[in-house]
Amino acid sequence: MPQMVPRGSNLPSGMNLVDKVRSIAADLAAKRENSSESWALAARLLGRISNDAAAIERVTTSKDPAALTALLDTIEGKAAAAAAAPLPEFPASELDAAMRAFHKRLKVSRLADESKLGGRYTSGGRKSEIDAMQPPDGFPMEIWPALVRAGKLKDAGGGFYREP
Repeated sequence: MPQMVPRGSNLPSGMNLVDKVRSIAADLAAKRENSSESWALAARLLGRISNDAAAIERVTTSKDPAALTALLDTIEGKAAAAAAAPLPEFPASELDAAMRAFHKRLKVSRLADESKLGGRYTSGGRKSEIDAMQPPDGFPMEIWPALVRAGKLKDAGGGFYREP
């Protein structure tokens, strides 16, 4: 599952936090980077990925790249297990109702964004750049991953979904 990249981050596009920490671990193993700065960055990024502070501190204080890689494997394994957990089945009518509500809210959000007044007396006439949003309330949270599995939505990460 992709993580949301914080604004102002220097991650290349398409690279998630786990990939960035893996590249730091590879550089540390090859001794290509300043180790104290790299370990500090790895600790900060791991804090965003996992809430196991004890394991993160143990790995970053020992400064062992192999232990860092093993911790990343554990984190990815937990994420894969959570993604592979069976989702409840929903009737087609409920899935369709959720999709209609999603499309309606997305359309209204885009229209509201496009109709904002600029510095002058008329709207700017620009297209909305909204492409993902949090799903509407009134539906169980498990329905959205079911719609992703069905290919009707894409998970944008951080609780946001978008059209495929």
